[in-house]
Amino acid sequence: MHVTTNEAQQIIRTVNETRLIDTHEHLQREDNRIKGEVDVLSTFFLQYASSDLISSGMTYREYQTILDPKEPLDRRWEILAPFWEKIQNTSYARALNIAARDLYGDEISERTYKQISSRMKEANRKGLYRSVLKERSGIDVSLQDTLLKPKTYQVWNTPPLSKLLDVDREFFIPVHRFQDFLLPQDRSDIEAIAYRRGASIHTLSDLVRNLEAEFREISGTIAAVKLWLGYRRPIVFEKTTFSDAEKVFNEIFSQTSFDRMDADGVRITVPGGISLDEAKPLHDFMVHKVIQLAGEYSIPVQIHTGLHEGNENLLSNTNPVNLTNLFMEYKNVKFDLFHGGYPYIGESSALAKTFPNVYLDLAWLHIISPHIARDALSEWLDTVPANKILGFGGDYVFVEGTYGHSVIARDNIARVLTQKVEEKDLRVEGAVRLARMILRENAEALFLVRSVQDVHSG
Repeated sequence: MHVTTNEAQQIIRTVNETRLIDTHEHLQREDNRIKGEVDVLSTFFLQYASSDLISSGMTYREYQTILDPKEPLDRRWEILAPFWEKIQNTSYARALNIAARDLYGDEISERTYKQISSRMKEANRKGLYRSVLKERSGIDVSLQDTLLKPKTYQVWNTPPLSKLLDVDREFFIPVHRFQDFLLPQDRSDIEAIAYRRGASIHTLSDLVRNLEAEFREISGTIAAVKLWLGYRRPIVFEKTTFSDAEKVFNEIFSQTSFDRMDADGVRITVPGGISLDEAKPLHDFMVHKVIQLAGEYSIPVQIHTGLHEGNENLLSNTNPVNLTNLFMEYKNVKFDLFHGGYPYIGESSALAKTFPNVYLDLAWLHIISPHIARDALSEWLDTVPANKILGFGGDYVFVEGTYGHSVIARDNIARVLTQKVEEKDLRVEGAVRLARMILRENAEALFLVRSVQDVHSG
């Protein structure tokens, strides 16, 4: 069967006109973005393309220099230019060039970097997010990942939960990590939770009660829970008894203190901690507790699987097959597997085909490799019920990246659906229906995002 021009255009038009539900972002608030200095180097190379620059041979010192807006733009470009040339073939670079071209007039080059930077400064004002996210990207709402900053051993720097979840509801719904509850290794970690919650935590029971209270307090305001522990350890969460977890908790409090110098040369006292391996029974226990609470409150759990952002990470930490015991035990919890599990695409497909509570998410994957994303989507459409496929998560820390990613994602999905019609796997009307499901309706149903109006009132 040959797809006619009208049929192909119908699929493309549907894909391009469908308003997106974006399943994953790391964007700062617009008011914080517009207060800061922006230029094409310090903004566009904060993330993803940075990994390719390092992989191509750029040193970490050189990378830190190109991000520094206090350094002359010309000098930073001189450092970047030879490495930018080396990574032009990658999808990370492609996404940046699409954003620079469509939003600021041209792709990134020696001829254009000053002009793009100037136009970015002009656009960096109130209304930027509405223009880029709503109007240009066609995103109705994004699920915004909340993240505590790395600990400073000063518990009074721990932000209150209300501030952590304070997202602009015109654009975002928060996703919460509960990260401080999941990875305590020393006394200051526990004290920071106690300080943030205005509570006393002396026992594992105290810690669990505070986790339960926090879940209860925010369950009506978050779209999902995020598990990201694969950046720190293998995602093997074994069934652990309260007694074994309690022994680890008590061991944390038995550690002696020692002095060290902070970044400013001030001597501070830091509680001695335990290793991640030693802490594993406690961490596994708390992960299971978070999932149990997610089930109690009918909140989906998003899990980072597969490739890590950055360089030189342990890929074996994040094989989604390691999560099988969770899928089997917590049948009432819906699990959203991020990034297609790349490079474990086949494993992810088999898990979603087998388990009713496993969903597959293309967040990030379109810019890791458009080719792999298309192959993954094509495989999923052959193997997995269509209601369990989520088509887009921008996964950027700067708004221009989200736009560039959305362009690639829409193109990918249109191409796969058109090919399916060409190969007689789908009829045109079926492809159109799938486009709306993959880009919007599945995420609406999974995360209970009924409408933008509901989000605003949330």
